Amino acid sequence: MSRTWVVIVNYRTADLVVDCLRSLVGEREALSGGGVLVVDNHSCDGSVERLESAIQAEQWQQWVTVLPQSTNGGFAYGNNAGIRVALESAVENDYIMLLNPDTLVRPGAIAALVEFMDGNPRAGIAGSLLENRDGIPECSAHRLHSPISELDTAARVGVVSRVLRRHVVSEPPSFEVHRCDWVSGASMIIRCALFEQVGLLDEGFFLYFEEVDFCARAARHGWEIWHVPQSRVMHLEGAATGIRKAARRRARYWYDSRRRFFVKHYGVPGLLLADTLWLVGRSIFLLRRLLPVRGAERAEQDPRWFAYDLVWGDIRALVTGNAMNARSGI
Repeated sequence: MSRTWVVIVNYRTADLVVDCLRSLVGEREALSGGGVLVVDNHSCDGSVERLESAIQAEQWQQWVTVLPQSTNGGFAYGNNAGIRVALESAVENDYIMLLNPDTLVRPGAIAALVEFMDGNPRAGIAGSLLENRDGIPECSAHRLHSPISELDTAARVGVVSRVLRRHVVSEPPSFEVHRCDWVSGASMIIRCALFEQVGLLDEGFFLYFEEVDFCARAARHGWEIWHVPQSRVMHLEGAATGIRKAARRRARYWYDSRRRFFVKHYGVPGLLLADTLWLVGRSIFLLRRLLPVRGAERAEQDPRWFAYDLVWGDIRALVTGNAMNARSGI
């Protein structure tokens, strides 16, 4: 059985990481001689000490290693630090699994991914079925973001989604193994041979969209992306980042990552088209709120300044030339 390394990036979430590690104890056999690499992104809150203390207390030294970093370079940066260490002892058929700190792995989750990858040599990436804290499955396999998909994302109207069905990014969760454009970076396994062609994660993404970009690049090199629902992982979404969907202001790096993705894959004209279609969709959504229709209350899910921050942030980046930096990314 192929060896598997698990990479977990920690930033001030040591308690979550310890819980995640406990869920991995029963999965050690599936690692087949690999291990878990916990990358601490310069937490400076005692995380490293708490993690190392827990590892000693639970006697996990043989399969868990903490890798402290000197800076917090973001999710891609932290994962790359662990990936580089894993690749040093990897062979062609080995795998690296990226796992969020705010996850709990269900029994057999890693074995299911490894078994699938072993049986499908063109599969470069496979993702788990994610469940929320209540055990309810969530969409874990997605279509690629595109300018057209931004219209549906902003409108959130059934008739628009039906017309643009082929462009809807996230549909209801599927319980069948199937190919997709990208899977959630909260739990995804990657064939080591893929890194030779695709490279590492793009560290220009501080947080969000890095797995979308990585899967798109892998597909461009001929690798297949798969959703494997037999692998189930509970994802306590937002617990690691502290981001709440209804927060007053979304972190700036989310907008930066979205902009980087669209410029990198569709060019500046693609970003402008995406924003234009998003504004059209937003207008449809706001009009819908004025009508006495069911579901209009969903507007409260967006941060108060979401539209302003998205549009004005992109305009400012284009005027200053900062938006062009994404073209030189991996």
